[in-house]
Amino acid sequence: MPPPRKLDLIPEELRRWLAEELRDRGFADIVDVTEGLNFRLQEAGLELSVGKTAVGDFSKALKDQREAFAIAETLLSDMDIEAEGELHKVLMQMIATSAVHMIQSVREKDEHLDPKDLMSLGRMLKDLMSSSGMREKLLADERARVARQAREAAQAEMDEALEATATEAGLSAEMLDRLRRGVLGLRS
Repeated sequence: MPPPRKLDLIPEELRRWLAEELRDRGFADIVDVTEGLNFRLQEAGLELSVGKTAVGDFSKALKDQREAFAIAETLLSDMDIEAEGELHKVLMQMIATSAVHMIQSVREKDEHLDPKDLMSLGRMLKDLMSSSGMREKLLADERARVARQAREAAQAEMDEALEATATEAGLSAEMLDRLRRGVLGLRS
């Protein structure tokens, strides 16, 4: 088992500071950020020093993750389904992020995916496609719900208008019921 990375050994609050600092600087100024991190580590009394390569790799991973989330957000931006849509969105982002990290890791090392990685990527793609089908079903269900609510609201509005007009015209309750059933197909 490989030894833990130095960034995995720093306190969580310093890792959050590092992530925020990198985002604020547009994932650049790696040397300055590294110096700032090492200064904070010394202030905290930790005998640990992190190199600029580790900070650069962390910055690249954060940037890649941000881009993957942006792509997933773009793909899912037309979703307006509440709880199911949010869960689906999170799962899609996780799959997209994992795929991007796997591909970039292999590309950086100028290697090829081994069969297990290809199988994992294939599963992710299958899950992504399946998830896309679920998304379409959720969207269709939401559209049907909105259309049904609009129909019900229009029917209620027509019923109220019919009743008001019938009352003004002096029509009997029996005639009003006949009009509802026969002409408009509304409830009696």
